[in-house]
Amino acid sequence: MRALLCKQFGGFQDLEIGEAPPPRPDRCQVLIDVRAAGLNFPDLLMIAGKYQVRPKPPFIPGFEACGVVQAVGEGVTRYAPGDRVMATLMGAAFAEQCVADEHQVSPLPEALDFETGAGFAITYATSYHAFRQRAPISPGQTILVLGAAGGVGTSAVEIAKAMGARVIAAASSDEKLAFAKAAGADEEINYSQQPLKQRARELTGGSGVDVVYDPVGGELAREALAALAWDGRYLVVGFASGEIPAFPANLLLLKETQLIGVYLGDWAARNPEAAARNMQELARLVNDGKLKPRVTDSYPLERYKEAFATVAGRRVVGKIVLTF
Repeated sequence: MRALLCKQFGGFQDLEIGEAPPPRPDRCQVLIDVRAAGLNFPDLLMIAGKYQVRPKPPFIPGFEACGVVQAVGEGVTRYAPGDRVMATLMGAAFAEQCVADEHQVSPLPEALDFETGAGFAITYATSYHAFRQRAPISPGQTILVLGAAGGVGTSAVEIAKAMGARVIAAASSDEKLAFAKAAGADEEINYSQQPLKQRARELTGGSGVDVVYDPVGGELAREALAALAWDGRYLVVGFASGEIPAFPANLLLLKETQLIGVYLGDWAARNPEAAARNMQELARLVNDGKLKPRVTDSYPLERYKEAFATVAGRRVVGKIVLTF
């Protein structure tokens, strides 16, 4: 089968399209014919050997796949050949076929096609887990979303709005902010032109925001932390800027704020039933029209370098997928 291969750690330019042995499902595994696969910033980290999980080359990268069940292993009870599904993986999505443990697979919501489904599973599940389990939010609270026009940022905007929150979107350009506004943001901060902390406080009447959702990291993190209200919560989701911030502990003490990590993959593996319930709840929100996932660009596998360059250059608005 055709696959995108990482033969040595490095940049996306070092990846190759080649042939790989077709996978076979073991017990409690599902074999999927991949129609589309989501491209995420952690893919860049994995192929560089900088991700939390470090597979030994050669390997097939890719964290999320969407397609049709081709076969199931012994013990699988939830899926059958022909089912339309999404899967969240620890690699191996960028291929014509992949296998996933049954608990890593979810039914594709009726309202989504394969490309949109490929850009849905990880980003929306991450944000839902963040706002459902890690820092539960209530109607009327104010949420500041950094990187609000990216795939995970847009999902945070939509989910927070669906939960009744007021959302302040922060991004680096007016174009990105317009995209976040279309996703439901109430207010915007262009942090390339406005001081993030000062503007967030102005928009909250001086009190600060209840929750910061940060998939970016970098130099803005300290400003965002200082923009929190008393008893605020700061969700550490990722480091798309490439820089892991160092937080001053005194800021946590002075306002009794909380610094909270969000790591969907490990949590879902430890809590498969809760993760499945989250996906069922997300599917209902999608089918009811309360969430509208946005895949803005899709690339055939042969154009993977263009897709990766867009992610590496932080030019993504919405979500990018590879198609098969």
